[in-house]
Amino acid sequence: MDAEITIIGAGVIGLAIAEKASEVNKNVFVIEKHTTFGQETSSRNSEVIHAGIYYPEGSLKAKLCVVGKTLLYDYCRKYEIPFNNCGKLIVATDEKEIAVIDGIKTNAAGNGVDIEIIDRDRIKKLEPEIFALKALYSPTTGIIDSHSLMKRFETNTLNNAGQIVYGSEVTGIRKIIEGYEITLLDADKNIYIFTTRVVINAAGLTSDKIAEMAGMKDDRLSIRFCKGEYFRVLPPKNRLLNRLVYPVPHTNLEGIGIHVTIDMSGGVKLGPDVTYLESNVYDYSVNSLKQEAFWKSARKFLPFLELDDIAPEMAGIRPKTQKPGEPVRDFYIMEESGRGNPGFINLIGMESPGLTSCIAIAKHVMTLIKN
Repeated sequence: MDAEITIIGAGVIGLAIAEKASEVNKNVFVIEKHTTFGQETSSRNSEVIHAGIYYPEGSLKAKLCVVGKTLLYDYCRKYEIPFNNCGKLIVATDEKEIAVIDGIKTNAAGNGVDIEIIDRDRIKKLEPEIFALKALYSPTTGIIDSHSLMKRFETNTLNNAGQIVYGSEVTGIRKIIEGYEITLLDADKNIYIFTTRVVINAAGLTSDKIAEMAGMKDDRLSIRFCKGEYFRVLPPKNRLLNRLVYPVPHTNLEGIGIHVTIDMSGGVKLGPDVTYLESNVYDYSVNSLKQEAFWKSARKFLPFLELDDIAPEMAGIRPKTQKPGEPVRDFYIMEESGRGNPGFINLIGMESPGLTSCIAIAKHVMTLIKN
């Protein structure tokens, strides 16, 4: 075999796996179609370290998020990666929403997450400029510089003698006796073929297509591009907020509402919204006509915000396996011997909390690799 372990995709999850795999194996390859790491979902998100509040009890999302946030905070401290354990408020602006946050608190407790319901006086002490009748306060939520995190994973992988091949796209996967034959197309349209014992599919938005190349076509694993747009809060209003502020989440967790996120440079964003794209196209445009809708949504709890205080910022795409209106789906992380593909590990539908969970996911994947 040319390689022992091949990881397809150099997003935050693929790189976290590469770091862990290269610690115990000196023949690890990472294949990435872009010219550098994290060019899709991993770099177009809110950069939030989630607490594990919303996810169904017992799900991989819940378990890996709760474990993953602690691992991630520890990793940031070890490698001096910028982060801010700023905390988060989930705000109720009317009586109906107060009942909803009671249910969220119950779900969080089931996941082992400690959050508390606070009243208006406490809210005012934490965030004097927002409006809320009650709120859930999550002290373990934070934000992270995801680029610095991915750069550290990349550096550690290379220091461990792992190899990362950028600008090369997987175009074919064929099962052979002791592993897999991978066909690559590089930027100059040259074709390369190599063999590997283990394949780890961490291809994000195209992870379903990679699985199909290996003969695993399954509509339940089909990725549906779900776009989220952001607007930034312009100075000086961005300085009126100190932490994350979220409304109550959407039904089925399609999204968690137009929320407020801060970043490591002091910027403030509103978003993302939820728009399923009719076809899986890489549409990163921001529709300026949505400005009023964003403003009206955020103004429920940001009474100081005026329409011209926000401007288009960016967009990202979530790799969802659930269809619009369907119940939330869990991460799909599976060693595929049951489908006749031993040594092939699929990671599909790796949306939020993928960033928070990335180190926990990597540890979990390592347990699936059979010697």
